[in-house]
Amino acid sequence: MATHSGSNRAGGGAPAPRPPEKVRNVALVGRAGAGKTTLAEALLVAAGALPRGGRVEEGTTCLDTEEVEVRLQHSVSLHAATVEHAGHRVTLLDTPGALDFIGELRAALRAADAALVVVSAVAGVDAATVQLWDECVAAGLPRAVVVTQVDRPRADVPAVVRSCRERLGAGVHPLHVLGADGELSSLLEPLPGDPERDRLRAELIEGVIAESEDETLMDRYLAGEPIQVADLVADLETAVARGDFHPVLVTAPPTGLGVAELLDLLVSAFPSPLERPCPAVTRPDGRPAGHLACDPAGPLVAEVVRTTTDPYLGRISLVRVFSGTLRPDVPVHVCGAGSGHGWGEQHPDHDADERVGGLASVLGSVLRPVAECPAGDLCAVARLASAETGDTLSDPGDPLVVPPWPLPDPQLPVAVEAASRSDEDRLAGALARLVVEDPAVRVERRPDTGQLLLWCVGDAHAEVLLDRLRGRYGVAVQTPPVQVPMVETLAGPATVTGRHVKQSGGHGQYAVVVLEGRPGPAGSGVTFSQRVVGGAVPSQFHGSVEKGVRAQAARGVSRGRPLVDVEVVLVDGKAHSVDSSDAAFSAAGALALRELAAAAGTRVLEPWCAVEVTVPAEHVGPVLGDLAGRRARVTGSVADPAREETTVHAEVPERELIEYPRALRSVSHGTGRFTRRRLGHEPAPAAVVADLQPPSPWPAAPVERRGEDPPWPDGQSSRHPQQR
Repeated sequence: MATHSGSNRAGGGAPAPRPPEKVRNVALVGRAGAGKTTLAEALLVAAGALPRGGRVEEGTTCLDTEEVEVRLQHSVSLHAATVEHAGHRVTLLDTPGALDFIGELRAALRAADAALVVVSAVAGVDAATVQLWDECVAAGLPRAVVVTQVDRPRADVPAVVRSCRERLGAGVHPLHVLGADGELSSLLEPLPGDPERDRLRAELIEGVIAESEDETLMDRYLAGEPIQVADLVADLETAVARGDFHPVLVTAPPTGLGVAELLDLLVSAFPSPLERPCPAVTRPDGRPAGHLACDPAGPLVAEVVRTTTDPYLGRISLVRVFSGTLRPDVPVHVCGAGSGHGWGEQHPDHDADERVGGLASVLGSVLRPVAECPAGDLCAVARLASAETGDTLSDPGDPLVVPPWPLPDPQLPVAVEAASRSDEDRLAGALARLVVEDPAVRVERRPDTGQLLLWCVGDAHAEVLLDRLRGRYGVAVQTPPVQVPMVETLAGPATVTGRHVKQSGGHGQYAVVVLEGRPGPAGSGVTFSQRVVGGAVPSQFHGSVEKGVRAQAARGVSRGRPLVDVEVVLVDGKAHSVDSSDAAFSAAGALALRELAAAAGTRVLEPWCAVEVTVPAEHVGPVLGDLAGRRARVTGSVADPAREETTVHAEVPERELIEYPRALRSVSHGTGRFTRRRLGHEPAPAAVVADLQPPSPWPAAPVERRGEDPPWPDGQSSRHPQQR
């Protein structure tokens, strides 16, 4: 998105605001390497916004401006460019092609009114392209297909068009034919003498007429009446807007082939914001608030679809206005769901009034000031201090909320820590800015391991986030191995005596407790009860014993791992009328639990997760083989013939899931996805236990037999005076 307000490459000022019927917002969608950014660059040149196009390989494009994008030579963020063509404002939203950045794609689909699915004439339609197509279907966007790179060696346009029709479903029809001379001809124009072309033209016309609002048009066509090209073009917009007709266009952006035709099609045949329903809105308290219309005079409702931080301009928000008109220097209400991103109380729901700064039309890395942004349009807003990606801007007197778009649950944990003390403070601030900009990332401080985890969608996502921490925010970070928290339980039953007896002048400390312990049911935690007979341990100290037992269980009893799923019973003990206290019995309870673990032995338990892995049917075998190597228990699978996918249900140790996103990406060729939920703990195999034996923080405690009296410092019996 834009980060500064000038560029030698920009052509002219910002296009003037237009009414909604003269606005087109189009998302460019496609797998990495399909040529989306190159196509967008060519469209900007054709519209006169740029004097010449840049090259992805040279890092000179208008849209890919981040250092990491220049280095990787592909987009990793949503970028926008607004141009004017034939009296219309056209905003192109260039999306990342890697599925790791699905959050950026869904933000673009929320802001757009139609999608161009870009397919390479060399690589064709693969599973990733189908997944991206399905994302557009789920968002309810009208779609067209653009075949690019037709000028490259091994390009096979007819085969790719056939593949589009087979894999992307019904309604896909070529709009142009590439001739042997390398020129395009429109199938809307009659050109007899080519049977194959005639067949494609007939299918195209029937597809357009089927979506026409003129009910007599099909009868006239079937009766053999000639249909005028002007009538077909008029009905083409209706066909595309309804979402069941998907024209296929052919382009070669470096040579300009088909680019002008595509730009004309965006204006003449793609839907305006008036033809797309606005998202539902609610009150901040969740109550429904009626329906919105794309009306510049209506109540203000806008949504932040992307957030960036500029070192000079501060926070910049790319905003789609659904209703009303956004103007500079007016108050707005900023309302966000505050999902937390793992920050908990540090990242609460935000609900505040702010004053809008300057508005700008976006052209890649260029901000061009505009006077207003009416319904249906997009603009950049500077210095909204509390606004984050997914937040809603509305009238302070009538606050409304647009529910955020669905986001993937990140499954790849990356442990991060500051490389030095000077980086620690900067790391916290940098992570806070990351989660503001990218709602698909989650930050978690695990209390059981103390590690700070950056939860990412995948490897590419993690690489970009770490690059931004180190480059954009100047924080030196290290990525130690992710630790999986292990716990322990008792290996069997035992009965022990814990004695806390000290005398150092004045009041001493005297407490003796006898505990019985045994393994408890899975997931039961630590249960404590008492069966003391005759008041051997006065009732006022029972709670102190329990407190000591629970505190020691949380700290761990042998190697710093918490003790869980145990049943502890206080059965006997001794007290002193003067020297017994809550602190003494709490210490005796903690000591007795350590002795209980030494007497009964412990078993290491590891956490397990239930996972659902969804892959195309042809990759089920490799996925099952990989899961078998991860000690997984497959519990079933469900096939979805309509999507040609299978979902495998399994139970897997959490330790084996640390690297699983990478493995799944490999065995499924980038098409698999999975979710997890925690199940509980199960005994860890000996090989796993041997792998993680740190030195024990607790010395082995001697186990004393029940019934022995401890020595008292002055040589007297430890029995109570009344028991002597």
